[in-house]
Amino acid sequence: MIYLDNGATTLKKPKTVADAVYQVLASNAYANPSRGAYPAAIKAHEVVYRCRQLLKTLFHAPDEALIAFTNNATEALNFAIKGLLKPGDHVISTVFEHNSVLRPLYQMADQGVTHTLIGLDAQTGALAVDQLEQALQPNTKMVVCTHASNVTGYRLPIDQISAFCQRHQLLFVLDTSQTAGNTPIDMQAQGIDVLCFTGHKSLYGPQGTGGICFRKALPIEPLISGGSGVDSFNHHQPAFLPEALEAGTLNVPGIAGLAAGVQYCLDQGVTQLGQQAVKLADEFAAAMAELPLVTLYSHPEVDHVGTVALNVGYVNAAEISDLLTEHDIATRPGAHCAPVIHETLHTVEQGIVRFSFSSFNTQAETQAAIQTMQGIVALAKG
Repeated sequence: MIYLDNGATTLKKPKTVADAVYQVLASNAYANPSRGAYPAAIKAHEVVYRCRQLLKTLFHAPDEALIAFTNNATEALNFAIKGLLKPGDHVISTVFEHNSVLRPLYQMADQGVTHTLIGLDAQTGALAVDQLEQALQPNTKMVVCTHASNVTGYRLPIDQISAFCQRHQLLFVLDTSQTAGNTPIDMQAQGIDVLCFTGHKSLYGPQGTGGICFRKALPIEPLISGGSGVDSFNHHQPAFLPEALEAGTLNVPGIAGLAAGVQYCLDQGVTQLGQQAVKLADEFAAAMAELPLVTLYSHPEVDHVGTVALNVGYVNAAEISDLLTEHDIATRPGAHCAPVIHETLHTVEQGIVRFSFSSFNTQAETQAAIQTMQGIVALAKG
């Protein structure tokens, strides 16, 4: 199978990731972290601590104690949005957002939190950054946005967004689901107050891993309470990080795999891994631009990750993806859990076919995808 759905999850991962998970599960040597002082509990704690240290290095976070593990980026974003906002607050976000940002914002609207979505530049299809100042209100507290669209692959200009936040003393919350592991990120230099990430995409970790990183400690309301291994006689979840957001037993096998994935990214170089995927995506996009009937929603002149979004005439995206599946090529059609960008692009009914590349894809696979698409377009053309 030619797997081009890496924007959903990376299928091919470094062998070290599976080895790390297996080691924890099969060795009978790793118990519950922070729940005992015997060797197996200490070994589990060391796994968790090492992963925090690696993530601190990867994201240039100030302190590993300000990194809390979650099940995924969705959970991390819920923690940030619901835990940091109060009734009467206003939030600025964008039309590029995934439902992991949109639905918490819609839910918070019931509690008196309002939001404004920034639109697209009519010429380029990139984010209309000039709309930020227009969206600002006296009660604006936060800007929350994706680092790159999971539909078009466009990276957002986070340095400009961060500068806007710093000018107006706003919290900057960044969803790095599509960029962590393929795009250099420096929390401190780029002024990212809260960074939410998933482990199973370009960090090459297992599914069920993710986290939230803070540039400094913030008063955050825990959404989940329970065992923390410390301060057990307190009736409330500890207020300090990471325990405030880590109620219950951590996913030690998953975190071990995540650590191996992050180590791989650091060893190979994040820039290098990202460029490999972008090079293949650009080759594919250039070939698609030459085909009749093809509408491209991803253009190389706009800063982007290794994703290409397209349609063929008025054919439903699911039909195109099904034809690709018949040729053993995996893609993602539909709405991609990002409804507002589809409304903006007028693709609600048709959907979009997304091809998302990874550093593990090859030029031969890219050429095979191009040739298959040429055949599909010829068929659609009649």
